[in-house]
Amino acid sequence: MTTPDEAVIRILLADDHALVRRGVRLILDQEPDLTVVAEAGDGAEAIALARGNDVDLVVLDIAMPRMTGLQAARELVALKPGVRVLMLTMHDNEQYFFQALKAGASGYVLKSVADRDLVDACRAAMRDEPFLYPGAVTALVRTYLDRLRDGEEPPDQVLTPREEEVLKLVAEGHSSKEIADMLFISIKTVHRHRANMLHKLGLRDRLELTRYAIRSGLIEP
Repeated sequence: MTTPDEAVIRILLADDHALVRRGVRLILDQEPDLTVVAEAGDGAEAIALARGNDVDLVVLDIAMPRMTGLQAARELVALKPGVRVLMLTMHDNEQYFFQALKAGASGYVLKSVADRDLVDACRAAMRDEPFLYPGAVTALVRTYLDRLRDGEEPPDQVLTPREEEVLKLVAEGHSSKEIADMLFISIKTVHRHRANMLHKLGLRDRLELTRYAIRSGLIEP
């Protein structure tokens, strides 16, 4: 039971199969702290509904027409930074899993075990905790060990969230003035962020920043 102090998590559910949406909705709506407030049949519709509805969490299928769940996740995270995203998929696939993480998803849940995992994943996402199925954890560890074996040490310094925002916009080709207007900061602050990033990453110019942004998954090549 929820108390008056506990907010109900408002969920937008996107899947191109109505039967799947109905089944997932049954799982979620039976929980007192979860409620589905909107349903979409594809990624583009999910974004439109997110604009017009007050939602806390978006549950996206990966394979959908018009716009995939991965594409929608990237746009939703940019559109509403406070909204959490979960991928719900039939694909036990490492490539999809890593793309979901790059897109900003908080978790990756398999449809085959949605009745067991989805509720926990929703609550974990709202606590800012990642939710990964066991096979995904194995993939993460294996990839990390492979990188260490190849001599790719984790960087000592990482960019701040604001620096990543600036980096993404720089890599997309925006001018300093455009970035300043989009982020509501001064041009001087944009220049300072860019100088800090070049120093932290040991890079020389905009081209190298763009290559780094692609490698980091901030933008697509």
